[in-house]
Amino acid sequence: MKKSLRWGAAIATATVATMTLASCGFSGGSGGSSGSAQTLNLMVASYSDNTKSEWQQIIKDFEAKNSGIKVDLDVESWTDINNVIKTRIQAQKQPDILNIDAFAGFAADDLLYPAKDIVSSSTLNDFQDAFKKNASIDGTQYGLPFIASARALFYNKDDFSKAGISEPPKTWADFEADAAKLKAAGVTPYGMPLGSEEAQAETAVWFYGAGGGYGDAKKLTIDSPQNIEGATEMKKIIDQGYTEPNPGSTNRTPLLNVFIQGQLGMQVGLPPTVGQLKDKNPSLKYGIAPIPTKDGSAFTLGVADHLMAFKSKTDKTASIKKFLDYFYSKDVYTKWVTAEGFLPTTKSGADAMSSNESIKPFLDLLPNAKFYPSTNPDWSAAQGALQSQIGQLGQGANPADLLKSIQAKASGQ
Repeated sequence: MKKSLRWGAAIATATVATMTLASCGFSGGSGGSSGSAQTLNLMVASYSDNTKSEWQQIIKDFEAKNSGIKVDLDVESWTDINNVIKTRIQAQKQPDILNIDAFAGFAADDLLYPAKDIVSSSTLNDFQDAFKKNASIDGTQYGLPFIASARALFYNKDDFSKAGISEPPKTWADFEADAAKLKAAGVTPYGMPLGSEEAQAETAVWFYGAGGGYGDAKKLTIDSPQNIEGATEMKKIIDQGYTEPNPGSTNRTPLLNVFIQGQLGMQVGLPPTVGQLKDKNPSLKYGIAPIPTKDGSAFTLGVADHLMAFKSKTDKTASIKKFLDYFYSKDVYTKWVTAEGFLPTTKSGADAMSSNESIKPFLDLLPNAKFYPSTNPDWSAAQGALQSQIGQLGQGANPADLLKSIQAKASGQ
């Protein structure tokens, strides 16, 4: 999960230089060891300047309790990690355990152990069901959900009070009524970023809100009746003047700064938005609520990175299982998640962190998370088409025709 792309500018401080421990050495499945200890090679992505030291402490504590296992750590920047792992695989020197976002390509090449082989059943059952499903292909789970993001509606309490609104909207009907009141009170009601940065995310809010979505690993459903209804609602809100000018050319990060400055009534945000508000405008009175949907049912757009384990000539599954079970134990895992500013993917982690009022609204939404169909080979094309075309809703495009065009591009037509 690249913070610089997905989590907003205020936390886009992940180190871009590759950070590799001098002790790192890959066995490439040869069963490298130190003395009588079996060695596990762990490659992880850098999320912040503290990532390496946090992993070092976890490894130190684990090795102290498991003298027969040694863990060699390699920390790579998000800029480099995809190329590094590709090169290592080509040289048959892949790590035993990898932290990255996507896993489907490795699973398709039969390089990964199923999740059931690398963690205990108690750890496997502790993951949020929605995240387990997202980490599976054809019913087999390969990825271990590592960290999560979710989205919720941020609203300006002073603007709501000024407009005579007592609570955040739950349905689209509520949303339209509140937007009309905010507009009448001289407030721009809603920020709708449909620019190229993350148009697919804002669009997902309305597609899923209508009961639709982007499809699954086997079939994309961009132009479904439900999605057309969601796009029609988007166009209606734009046409009624409930958004910022020119949403098709507006990106999420700068628009969130407009909300943080107190110049928007509502906008969809992420957990790090809370930190940005504290840093940039601590006096702003705001609330966090579930995203309004057509019928008021709760959902959130989820994003998850993963841990995975590569097959090797020497069977290391017992050692891998010990390490991963240790990492996902409640105290160890929640400490890591908290330090890096993410959400947990485990039920026990969510329970342990629920006392944190700033992230509790997001934690409550995790069981209802919906995901991009990232394991579908056509998703990349679909995402690109959404980013470049969906903004045309603000220029008078017919929703059904526009989604038909995007569907065609996603299918390579």
